[in-house]
Amino acid sequence: MAFLSFHPIYHEKIWGGDNLNKIYGRELPEGKKIGESWELVDRSDDGSKLLESYAGCDNLHALWEHADKEKIFGRRAPDTERFPILLKLLDAQDKLSVQVHPPIAKAAELGGEPKTEMWYFLGTEDDALIYVGLKKGVTRKQFEEAIGTPALPDLLHTLKTNPGDVMFLPSGRLHAIGGGNLIFEVQQNSDTTYRVDDWSRVDDDGKPRELHVEKSLASIDFDDPEPYFCQPHGERILETPYFCLYQTEIYEGEQRSWISDGESFQYHMVTEGEVEVGDRKLKAGEHVFVTADQGDYDFKPLSEGVRILTVLLGKK
Repeated sequence: MAFLSFHPIYHEKIWGGDNLNKIYGRELPEGKKIGESWELVDRSDDGSKLLESYAGCDNLHALWEHADKEKIFGRRAPDTERFPILLKLLDAQDKLSVQVHPPIAKAAELGGEPKTEMWYFLGTEDDALIYVGLKKGVTRKQFEEAIGTPALPDLLHTLKTNPGDVMFLPSGRLHAIGGGNLIFEVQQNSDTTYRVDDWSRVDDDGKPRELHVEKSLASIDFDDPEPYFCQPHGERILETPYFCLYQTEIYEGEQRSWISDGESFQYHMVTEGEVEVGDRKLKAGEHVFVTADQGDYDFKPLSEGVRILTVLLGKK
C-alpha cells in the first residue's frame, strides 16, 4: 500500500517552449524548448525513476518486473514485458507535424508499434486548434497529391480547442496539434510516429526533419472523416481496452473518497488547485501513483477548487 511519485523526463522539441515552468513552476533545462514531459514511462531507452524507492525498486520497470505486480498495478495488469501505457505533458507552442500512428494490423509489417492515444486540453490560447482526420469528401488521391504543398492544410479537418476538451486518437487517425495547446496525453506504450508532412519546416541547421510518407499512407484510415471531441459522461471521460480516464472536481469544504478495488492502480494528476492525499500535498501539475492494494483513501482540497484527472488501466 503506497502513494508513489516519479521524476519527469524532459524532451526538447522544435515546437516546444517553457510553459511547464511558467504555468506549473517546473525547473526546466536552461535554454531548451521543452515540448514533452514524460510523466510515467517504461521504455528500454527511457524509464521513470521513483522519487523514493519502494519494494526494493527505484524505477517503474523494476516495479513492473520484480515487485508484486498485482498488488501494485492491479488485476488488470497485462502480461507484457513493460508497463503498458505512457503519460505525457505536451507544450505545443508551434504546430506539430501532420502524423499518424500505425494500427495493430499494420504495425509489425511496418516495423513499428501501434499507438492509440488521447489528448486532454489543459490550456489553450485564443487561436489554438488541432487538425484531426480529413474533411468529408477528400480522397486518398487528393491527399497524396497535396503532401508537401500549400494545398494540404485545406484538406485537413480543423477544430478550435478549449480547456477541458478531449480528443480520442485511435491508431490510424491522421492528426496534428496546432500551436498554443498545453495537453495531458495518455497513450499506449509506443514511440512510433510517422510524419507525412512537416509544414516545410527546418531545424536550427536548416535541415528538414525526416518524413515517413509511405508508412504514413499505409497507416492512415481514409474512412475516418471529421472526428469530433469526446463527450464525457459525468466523471467518466473515456474508457478503452488500453486505458481509462476520469475527471473529479472537489470544492473547498468537501472531502472526496476514492475506492481502490484492486483492479488497477490509480494515477492522479492535479490540473487545478491544491489537494492533500495520503502523505502528499499536490498542486497543479503534480501527480501521485496509488498502488492497487491501497484500499480507500481521501482527497482533501487545500484551495477553493480542485480538478483531478485519474488514469487507470484499460477495461478489456
